[in-house]
Formats: sequence, structure tokens, C-alpha cells
Amino acid sequence: QVQLVESGGGLVQAGDPLRLSCTASGRTFSSYVMGWFRQAPGKEREFVAALTISGRTTDYADSVKGRFTISRDNAKNTVYLQMNSLKPDDTAVYYCAARATYSSLSRDKDSYHYWGQGTQVTVSS
Repeated sequence: QVQLVESGGGLVQAGDPLRLSCTASGRTFSSYVMGWFRQAPGKEREFVAALTISGRTTDYADSVKGRFTISRDNAKNTVYLQMNSLKPDDTAVYYCAARATYSSLSRDKDSYHYWGQGTQVTVSS
């Protein structure tokens, strides 16, 4: 069992950067594949980024590739999402998620076992 708590959301202007953090409880954080998803009003929750246990392999949605960077610090039980060049279309609630059992990356939200409560990111034009 792991509990995830996101932080770092807020209201920013288009073009600004923002860094989200997700801190996990428990001692097994380093054994989970971690991902970030987002959900805009009236839309399905969508994949944003994921990285492996070691942090050496990452995957990004096409819409954020080149602007967002996912990373993790296993010593701090924390995964980050650095978001640069934000756009109004990036406005959503952002969730971090942990994928237990499997070590491969996944874009399928149903393959993640633990979720945070979400943090709101609003980008104004």
C-alpha cells in the first residue's frame, strides 16, 4: 500500500513554468513505476508522462513532449513533473499514480494501482 500526495499546482500565465511534486508514503516507492495523468473538465483522464523504477526510461504524451520532464528521487520518495512553456490547453487537474507489480511503462490509467488526490493547474492566456 502506498499513499500519494501531489503539490505545486497553481495559476500561471501561458509560457510560464511550474513544477509538480508527488510524495509517497511507505518504503516501497522505489519499486513502483510512476506516472502523471491529467483531467480537464468534461474530458477523460489522459496520460501525460511515466518513468521506470530507475528513472532512466521515460515516456511522454505527444502533447507535452519537449515541454515536460518527469523525474524521481527515490531517496525522497518523490516524483516530479517539470512543466515548461505552459499553454492554456494544459489546464487540468494533475494526478500522480503508481504502478505496482510490473516494471514496464504504461499509458493505460487502469494499469496504475495507486493515485493521489490531484492538484489543479490553471494556465491563463
